[in-house]
Amino acid sequence: MNFDKTFDVLVVGAGVAGVAAALECARAGLHTALVEKTVFVGGLATAGLINIYLPLCDGLGHQVTYGMAEELLCLSLRYGPGDVPAGWREGRGRYQTPFSPASFVLALDEALEEAGVALWLDTLFCRPVMEGTRVVGLEVENKSGRGVLCAHCVIDATGDADVAYRAGAACAESDNWLSLWAIQASYAKARQVAAQPEATSLLDYVRVGGDARGYGIPPDVAKFSGTDGAQVTRFILESRRLLREHYATNHALGGDTGRHKLFPVTLPAMAQFRTIRCIVGQATLSAGQDGQFVATSVGLVPDWRKPGPVWEIPFGVLLPDGVTGLLAAGRCISSQGDAWEVMRVIPPAALTGQVAGVAARLAISADTTPDALDVRAVQRELQRLAIPLHVGDVR
Repeated sequence: MNFDKTFDVLVVGAGVAGVAAALECARAGLHTALVEKTVFVGGLATAGLINIYLPLCDGLGHQVTYGMAEELLCLSLRYGPGDVPAGWREGRGRYQTPFSPASFVLALDEALEEAGVALWLDTLFCRPVMEGTRVVGLEVENKSGRGVLCAHCVIDATGDADVAYRAGAACAESDNWLSLWAIQASYAKARQVAAQPEATSLLDYVRVGGDARGYGIPPDVAKFSGTDGAQVTRFILESRRLLREHYATNHALGGDTGRHKLFPVTLPAMAQFRTIRCIVGQATLSAGQDGQFVATSVGLVPDWRKPGPVWEIPFGVLLPDGVTGLLAAGRCISSQGDAWEVMRVIPPAALTGQVAGVAARLAISADTTPDALDVRAVQRELQRLAIPLHVGDVR
């Protein structure tokens, strides 16, 4: 091994969930490392170009998600552009906003630096270091070689439960329809923006492929697995083929859709899978559980697709069965079916990241593992942070 470091907390994956977890731990004074395989923090929101911060409200005028999720929404706007619809409390729009992925990276970098998080960018997680069933560290690799990072507590925010899976935890998988979001330059859109008082619309997105239900997919294209290396490569190449066909068709029409006036500017730097792999936790969220009271709830998230439904999140969805010393955060928490579709987006990722950070620091303070915590202690700390736990708290 080329290096050996010790931290209080290791967070793997610097997407929104990982950033929230790292900020929560570092601001509490814990020596916190954030390990990220790319050179960008923000995950799918930034490197993946998914530039819509989905709602913190229920669509009926009630904010339901608070804490780090709201702070990160504000950070996504710090360096422009975008705004929350002014009338969301009256049902005119929702508490959500578009943002510039590049601006969000700059703001997240700033927040992590101010908190004192030790960032390990361009660093691959290779395998967990185990003591029995407990995760006590990680083997990682970067330009310095292969090394070991040890910690009292590890948070898996990889988006596909890589740490939990390689530690031997039970996991579930899902396949994905082909899709791609990219940013383009459009002469027609630029002319429209020139007459407006702001330039948010210059973030002109082109989307090809299908939605989560498969609408828009060419008939000869099957679903893809995000845990199969060959299929990941095919997913990326096939999505870019669809984009080539999109531009070839438009360029052939000429005019404002000719190649001098419409062209791609930025492509995603990571595969835009929606759901890949998640833990099988001590609790699991399933379809139809929205609106239900959950005694162990650690926060609330709305259904981003429609107004009304709100979900209480059980603490157990962050705790993998059979492995200790580890918490999951983000889209790899224990959920299935329609619940996974609700939980895979930015606000639930930020919320569960912060909850994982709170649980990690409580476990360290008590010299135990997160699975041994009394959930009431976690809930008290979240309430101290002004995070509502039950639907009745916000309606």
